[in-house]
Amino acid sequence: MRVKVAEKSIEEYRGLVEQQVEEIKQLATSLKGLKVVHINATAYGGGVAEILQSLVPLMNSVGLKTEWRVIEAPGEFFNVTKKFHNTLQGAEIPITEEEWKLYEDVCRANAELIDGDEDIVVIHDPQPAAIRSFAKAKASTKWIWRCHIDLSTPNQTVWNRFSSYVSDYNRMIFHLEEYFPSNVKEKCRAFPPSIDPLSEKNIELNENFVREVLKKLEIDPQRPLITVVARFDPWKDLFSAIDVYRLVKREVPSVQLAIVSAMASDDPEGWIFFEKVLRYAGTDEDIKFCTNLKGVGSKEVNSIQRSSTVALHTATREGFGLVISEALYKRVPVVARPVGGVKIQIKHGENGYLTWEKDELAGYILELMKDENLRGRMGEQGRKIVLEKFITTANLMNYLKTFLEVLG
Repeated sequence: MRVKVAEKSIEEYRGLVEQQVEEIKQLATSLKGLKVVHINATAYGGGVAEILQSLVPLMNSVGLKTEWRVIEAPGEFFNVTKKFHNTLQGAEIPITEEEWKLYEDVCRANAELIDGDEDIVVIHDPQPAAIRSFAKAKASTKWIWRCHIDLSTPNQTVWNRFSSYVSDYNRMIFHLEEYFPSNVKEKCRAFPPSIDPLSEKNIELNENFVREVLKKLEIDPQRPLITVVARFDPWKDLFSAIDVYRLVKREVPSVQLAIVSAMASDDPEGWIFFEKVLRYAGTDEDIKFCTNLKGVGSKEVNSIQRSSTVALHTATREGFGLVISEALYKRVPVVARPVGGVKIQIKHGENGYLTWEKDELAGYILELMKDENLRGRMGEQGRKIVLEKFITTANLMNYLKTFLEVLG
């Protein structure tokens, strides 16, 4: 499937990051007319789709011919690739020969997404990675695998086999150097993903709109609010988020917890964990489940984040965690576990706090709730670091540098 994207101009970002805009236009001069195709697993739900919604039109705006294509696959395929996701992050889950065959068969069928005249193909994550093995591309086409998950301690048995699908790629991009697989380090590059400050999830909002969203979701704007934005996924450990909230509630009975999530089309496991987290939350009316099942889209997520006292992130593994940058950009300090890409977004004591222990997470939240000046200072620092490093123009610049490098 070929995804249509709205037009965007790099000039729209000049008011936020003028120097970055100038650098991007300079880099793009020798890439004009280059045909680039991005391929991933879903057109909505999840960070990769959000990134591509901004990145693809911006590449076009600086003169590249860029398209976004999404694979088509049955539900069983996504059950298998969810196993890939979990095992590549270290889980011990068996994958049968039938499941490996299904994976290859679906990637072989989706190799038709390659027209044969592409200059660069960027494949995102494990789901479409094997397309490279079956595509009829021209000999000069450069292939890039953009991995958005934490590959620092993979299930070695699975990686040994899966790596055969990406061994012929010209480059592999990860969020952090600590994710580089030891057998392909020379092909690896590291740069973080990004948020789009001009997307519906991050733009400034009308106060009346925000008020109506909170009313619809039964969130009281006069009471403190802890917000967790995360998929229903075992690695996100939403059970710990509820535990932390309960510890805070002992001292601040008026506190509310918003668990904000979108059910992604390529994550069938999400429904199972959604039910488990619902049961764990029990009948506490101050725990608000804010999902696309209730009509919560990008602007609603934006509204909830802007209304938050503190953002909380309890993941035990995290490739990057774009939701951290989203909160920081909105001047909301974040309390989180120091995993993966979270560590490079939060500077402990400057724009949030990092700790593994639930009682310490609760303690930091209480400290921020009680000190409005501290929240304000940390909020300003958070926005500053995002504008410097983690917005879509910085991501675009890194891609252009990688294209220039891979093309020689």
